[in-house]
Amino acid sequence: MQIIVTLASALTLTMAAAASHAPHWSYEGPEGPEHWGALSPEFAACRTGHTQSPIDHGSFEPKHAVAIATDYHAGPLTLLHNGHTVQANFAPGSTLTSGGHSYPLAQVHFHTPSEEAFNGKHYPMVAHFVHKDAEGHLAVLGIMFVEGAENPELAKLIEHAPKTSAPAQDVAGVTFNPAALLPPDLHVYRYTGSLTTPPCSEGVTWHVALKPVAASKAQIEAIHAIVGHNARPVQPLNGRQLAAD
Repeated sequence: MQIIVTLASALTLTMAAAASHAPHWSYEGPEGPEHWGALSPEFAACRTGHTQSPIDHGSFEPKHAVAIATDYHAGPLTLLHNGHTVQANFAPGSTLTSGGHSYPLAQVHFHTPSEEAFNGKHYPMVAHFVHKDAEGHLAVLGIMFVEGAENPELAKLIEHAPKTSAPAQDVAGVTFNPAALLPPDLHVYRYTGSLTTPPCSEGVTWHVALKPVAASKAQIEAIHAIVGHNARPVQPLNGRQLAAD
């Protein structure tokens, strides 16, 4: 069991992209983030919400970080590309515990660069681990990546990731361990936020890890080549504070 900090972003990312009636959105131009709230009444929270994500964590003191626990297990590798990011889905059995509440792990997806900022600076990549409990409550754990040594577990995902939009498919004979993408020290910033993609639904419990993990420059570039620039700009804090246990 490992300790961690949360950051929130995007189970409904897949749901919104998959819904045939949902309007098209993107990360630039007339369908970019500044216009999401006007594309559909379903996306109104992107414009009118008061607890939107991502945020700049520069105003949060590290001494306020909280500890959470993960119990992640290796399982079959299932990958999809929803038109906005590459995503690995997980079989039941892995969980995140935050504030005494357990959330089953559903999926992980990637943004390049990181959506989260730290005193105005972004990391080259972030992984968002999305969790959903039986009542539909979402908790997201954000793990930042820095250039360094190659990550063997990430290499599996890159090798088999679809390069364009594709439904979920199992990768025969390959297992994937989400715990291998976590830093040893999993203290996190925790705050109340939203999905970082339309419909920008609020009420998401975010956890953002203070410590990053390493991936090689080539690996980060490979993910970027697949997902492109897919980071929503940071949103106003509107007086939000770190949550306490």
